[in-house]
Amino acid sequence: MAETESTTTAQDSATAETEPHQTQAQSQIDETAAKLNNLTLRIWPPTQRTRDAVINRLVETLSSQSVLSKRYGTIPEDEASSLAKSIEGEAFSVAGAAFSPDDDGIEILQMYSKEISKRMLDTVKSRAATGAAADAPSATEAANGEEVSSSSVKAEA
Repeated sequence: MAETESTTTAQDSATAETEPHQTQAQSQIDETAAKLNNLTLRIWPPTQRTRDAVINRLVETLSSQSVLSKRYGTIPEDEASSLAKSIEGEAFSVAGAAFSPDDDGIEILQMYSKEISKRMLDTVKSRAATGAAADAPSATEAANGEEVSSSSVKAEA
């Protein structure tokens, strides 16, 4: 019987030692959970570094060979840089105007992305149309018998 009592006493003292440790661990878990509940992840507005990366990617897309340039032509890098800054700035302004502090920013980020795509496409289309109009001979030149090249006819189509 003495042996049973000493075993029970050892178990009781081991339980007593681990209970404060478990209580402390649970307390730390609860504190961490409370901090995480107060943590908010905001993706809008993007950092300047992110905005610069968007501009650099726009410059690359506008000034190098891509699906877009095959259809509308490439733009010289210095002009592409200026256009990219303008496109990104306008898209940022439009999206920023629609931002609400209660939003997490996902919808606004999607709007920003769509605005950039739309404005980039509008820019290359209008530039291609302007270039095609400049390449096409005037009506008086055509009337005077000058030959219209097939490349300018294709550009107009």
